[in-house]
Amino acid sequence: MWQDMVTLEIPVADKILRTVLVYVVIVALFRFTGKRGLANMNTFDFVVIFLLSNVVQNAVIGADYSLLGGIIGATTLVAVNALLNRWLASDEHAARLLEGSSTTVVRDGKLVRSALRRLGLRSGEVSQAVRVQTGGTVRTVERGSLEPDGRLLIVPLPSAQQATRGDIDRLEQRLAAIEQLVRERGAR
Repeated sequence: MWQDMVTLEIPVADKILRTVLVYVVIVALFRFTGKRGLANMNTFDFVVIFLLSNVVQNAVIGADYSLLGGIIGATTLVAVNALLNRWLASDEHAARLLEGSSTTVVRDGKLVRSALRRLGLRSGEVSQAVRVQTGGTVRTVERGSLEPDGRLLIVPLPSAQQATRGDIDRLEQRLAAIEQLVRERGAR
């Protein structure tokens, strides 16, 4: 029994190469299908992700079902991912090439329909993100963009921006000054 767990059916180099190649292909597939795949997963996206791991399983493990083979594959995936993340963090050109750049989806309170079509985003998804982030509507947005990591970044119009901590601090100071004046006049 223990022998079966640690006996590799394929060479370690083959196992590592298979894992790296499948990783590269999946990264490329996600890159070419766009940022929307990472933004807000709907039911269909979840099903694809869920089934994708099963579809590529045999390509990664080959004819090797050993515990050691699984550990080698898992270690390779984690190591390749860590190396890629470090590379992208230190090389802006590579990051732009592999991850892409942000895409404007809202400009001056209006949806950029061509960008939504290209990204496969529905206007309702953008409206929901605006409501969650600002409490407003698309009309109150100066700029909205889908970032390479799939996040929707919303910048409200100056007139629609909410109070900052500094605004609240200034109001509290003015209120304290008014209260002090009222107390002084009431004491007379």
